[in-house]
Amino acid sequence: MTDIFEALAHPVRRAVLKKLRAGPMSAGDLADAFPVTKPTMSRHFAALKDSGLIRAERIGTTIRYRLNVSVTEDAVAAVMGLLGAGKDDEDGENSHER
Repeated sequence: MTDIFEALAHPVRRAVLKKLRAGPMSAGDLADAFPVTKPTMSRHFAALKDSGLIRAERIGTTIRYRLNVSVTEDAVAAVMGLLGAGKDDEDGENSHER
């Protein structure tokens, strides 16, 4: 889980995930959307792949990335658990309603 949080720590990586919510995109299209070099984007893609947040698929000479929804949902659930979101306290009130 630590590698997921490390991957999410960088704003470019979070923006990549946001773009991939709309559907798969090629590495080139994703890289063109950010004001960083292609080698820098490759490192961001590697961090996201290593954490399991995205998957890569090679189609000919093109690499397409897609969001790995199950890992993303697991990460969100872990954060929610850390924050105690959705759990009732002793008074029967949700802790986020205070």
